Amino acid sequence: MSDQSAEKPSAGPSEPRKDAGPAGPELARAVLDAALAKRRANFQQPRHRTDQGGGSGKRLTGYSGPGPDPRDPQLFGVMLERIMKQRGWQKPAAEATVFGAWEKVVGEDIAKHSRPIKLDDGVLTVEAESTAWATQLRMLAGKLLKSIAAEVGHNVVKKLNIHGPAAPSWNKGPRRVQGRGPRDTYG
Repeated sequence: MSDQSAEKPSAGPSEPRKDAGPAGPELARAVLDAALAKRRANFQQPRHRTDQGGGSGKRLTGYSGPGPDPRDPQLFGVMLERIMKQRGWQKPAAEATVFGAWEKVVGEDIAKHSRPIKLDDGVLTVEAESTAWATQLRMLAGKLLKSIAAEVGHNVVKKLNIHGPAAPSWNKGPRRVQGRGPRDTYG
């Protein structure tokens, strides 16, 4: 064994290997330079239009120079409006605004004492916190319809169905006795 180790000198950490190519950072630099050279070569080759068939020898025209470009960053609100219009989501968005921005749509005072329950085929059901408020809202129905139309658009809400608070339900539990329910006693 000692004869074999004497024949081949070993390369130490300070001695570079002469039989191999670059190693470590030099190898990484060489690979990066090769990739950049390949990219430059591909970029400088002329591109031909293939949609006209046969290659006309003209380069593709792209967007260059100052001015608006569809690839430029856009405001989120602008893009959201464009997508909603393309997909036909204007009416569902307007209906959602009635529920999401109720205070803005009808005003702070009315919003404190009422809430929208459902919107079905242009009929908005509103629940008031008391029967007195329900009566007041019925008198203001025309004004409410105008303010809703001004905020979310026309023909989203065509009619208001206003009622007072819901009465407690006595239909609790899996077994229920038929009849009118409790009257003067809760026994």
